[in-house]
Amino acid sequence: MICLQLKELNSQGFEIILVSSGAVGVGRQRLRYRKLVNSSLADLQKPQNELDGKACAAVGQSSLMALYDTLFSQLDVTSSQLLVTDSDFRDEDFRKQLYDTVQSLLDLRVIPIFNENDAVSTRKAPYEDSSGIFWDNDSLAGLLALELKADLLVLLSDVEGLYSGPPSEPNSKLIHTYIRAKHQAEITFGDKSRVGRGGMTAKVNAAYCAACAGIPVVITSGFAMDSIIKVLEGKRVGTLFHRDAHLWVKQVGAREMAVAARESSRRLQALQSQDRRKILLDVADALEANESLIKVENEADVAAAQEAGYAKSLVSRLALKPGKISSLAKSIRILADMEEPIGQILKRTELADGLILEKTSCPLGVLLIVFESRPDALVQIASLAIRSGNGLLLKGGKEAMRSNAILHKVITSAIPDTVGEKLIGLVTSREEIPDLLKLDDVIDLVIPRGSNKLVSQIKESTKIPVLGHADGICHVYVDKSANLDVAKNIVIDAKIDYPAACNAMETLLVHKDLACNGALNELVVELQHEGVGLFGGPRASKLLKIPETRLFHHEYNSMVCTVEIVDDVRAAIDHIHQHGSAHTDCIVAEDQKVAETFLCQVDSAAVFHNASTRFCDGARFGLGAEVGISTSRIHARGPVGVEGLLTTRWILRGNGHVVDGDQGVVYTHKNLALQS
Repeated sequence: MICLQLKELNSQGFEIILVSSGAVGVGRQRLRYRKLVNSSLADLQKPQNELDGKACAAVGQSSLMALYDTLFSQLDVTSSQLLVTDSDFRDEDFRKQLYDTVQSLLDLRVIPIFNENDAVSTRKAPYEDSSGIFWDNDSLAGLLALELKADLLVLLSDVEGLYSGPPSEPNSKLIHTYIRAKHQAEITFGDKSRVGRGGMTAKVNAAYCAACAGIPVVITSGFAMDSIIKVLEGKRVGTLFHRDAHLWVKQVGAREMAVAARESSRRLQALQSQDRRKILLDVADALEANESLIKVENEADVAAAQEAGYAKSLVSRLALKPGKISSLAKSIRILADMEEPIGQILKRTELADGLILEKTSCPLGVLLIVFESRPDALVQIASLAIRSGNGLLLKGGKEAMRSNAILHKVITSAIPDTVGEKLIGLVTSREEIPDLLKLDDVIDLVIPRGSNKLVSQIKESTKIPVLGHADGICHVYVDKSANLDVAKNIVIDAKIDYPAACNAMETLLVHKDLACNGALNELVVELQHEGVGLFGGPRASKLLKIPETRLFHHEYNSMVCTVEIVDDVRAAIDHIHQHGSAHTDCIVAEDQKVAETFLCQVDSAAVFHNASTRFCDGARFGLGAEVGISTSRIHARGPVGVEGLLTTRWILRGNGHVVDGDQGVVYTHKNLALQS
């Protein structure tokens, strides 16, 4: 794997020097085998002496180089061996000759392979003594990088990079950029490397020395696919050491931001209900007071998105249209006036005489919301987090960077110091998302709002529970019993009221009888009159002479939809289950029995009768706002408001009760009124 990467880089014109270890190990293996072959049964029963390390090195050096020569020859790459010892570098003439030799090899596109010549090393204990110029292959690599004026040093390990503790421990975190002042006292080193002499401690020492001298260093895994190439491509792998790293320190890292949000959320929960309500009212006032400033920043984002050629549907979601800030402020005030959600007693049970158990509502903790395009989502999510007592981390799309920044500033400015503005953190760098998704000990729920690709990537990248939906493939089924005028109004509204929304109709299903009596044609004419482009399923495309869709499971997010003809309500249900996304589906019908069949059997988060799919919305449902719409079957489903951001905990009140093997307890398990 390493040789393949070096061949690729060599062919691209990179000058590569390889420092290798393994001669002693290869030699020991060969000598043990030879000794075993030549030993009698009696010899094998005697205590076996450890083989001399220098002899192992002498035998192993030729074998190791033969292996490299074979591998590189198969790749049409020429390699060369250079054996050095610690004492060689005390000679100025040697060092000059070394530089000239290596430069000649590099000019010929040859890869020099360095190894310490342990066979003739003057150090008494080459595996332990660290008194020389170098004392292992890591420090040798650092020394050669300095001598040969390398642009980059890559140290390969058997783990991904430098961790805050032993990598096998669950709380250990990968350190992407090493800053000595910050990390030296925090790191706990585990056992030495399984495949090297010095382990991670030696690599860190060598990397730090080289970095201080001006050579960037990356410690990364030698077992990971294309790890060296990824380093040279600038991808965020391994641990970087750089002389100026201390200047790059962000004021708040991912973990610090999440921890601060949790601490602030606990202070928020400790407030009285009226104080939390006042924060929301202050947020609403602040948004309206800064509407002109918000408008300027949002218009700049919209102009930049249009200039960059973003899709019209994305630009539509990005724009804060006239009246939007007032509408958001109104929603926040409605939210503030809702019943207090925190600490509600949901159930009271007498377990035994004088032993009362209460099931109460409480916040989830810290939420991470990753959303695209819509800056109004930031306002809704932040207000819901405040109302539900949760800490919040927000990551919006780069296309809404200025809008999100000003909205975050306005909202956090309304949060009192007794809670702290860090209750709501704004993540500005995409590179921080992988770190955040690893914080399953601090972040309690991830809610992605965006494309199918975004949601899928997040689900695959985290152990944290994920709530949301990947697609909004919403259907309207028009039954043969439908009132045609009602059907027209619902179909048009479901498609054109806001075609970029996830609850907009993407597929129109029509009973086969309506294709015969002209009703289907009327529906199609209405859609086309409104400027809706049409694709058809196999039956509809043939009848209506419209292009056939390649895929029923497709979210247009624009003025386009799919039309198909089905035999009856059961065929419509089967179509929805096969091609839908379990978001929102509607039936238009006057036959109540048919309608009830649809409502009971369609397995979606929201199922409507004679009502537009556009009603599937937190504000329209009376939730005040929503963090998103969930198609999950665990926890919240459909529009997720305050209730979906709460969990429960148990509070037990006793009077000196003990279990004592249940001998002295008489359980009553009596349900009690919620108010004591």
